Amino acid sequence: MPITRKFRETIVQRVQKDSRFRTAMLSDAINELLGGELLTGKAMLRDYVNATLTFDGLAKVTGKPSKSLQRMLGPRGNPTAESLFAIIKALQDAEHIRLDVKSRNAA
Repeated sequence: MPITRKFRETIVQRVQKDSRFRTAMLSDAINELLGGELLTGKAMLRDYVNATLTFDGLAKVTGKPSKSLQRMLGPRGNPTAESLFAIIKALQDAEHIRLDVKSRNAA
């Protein structure tokens, strides 16, 4: 099911107003990546970037071209670990947070 423009606008508005929502959105994207859901994680990161820093802002921070970043986080993108971690670091820095990995037993 395609996401409507109204839904995207609603998410952007919420992200800009609610720092806890923003942090949860970034955390959920990273959890998807760690869980092996690369397509979902990249899509969530792409939505997060569009709603916060923008790809132009991310390009300034990472030193990577905006179009390259968009391709990396696109459905057919295949970012290197170095690029993906640079993106994650930049997003954490912009949000002034540090995400930690914690182990737990699988249910």
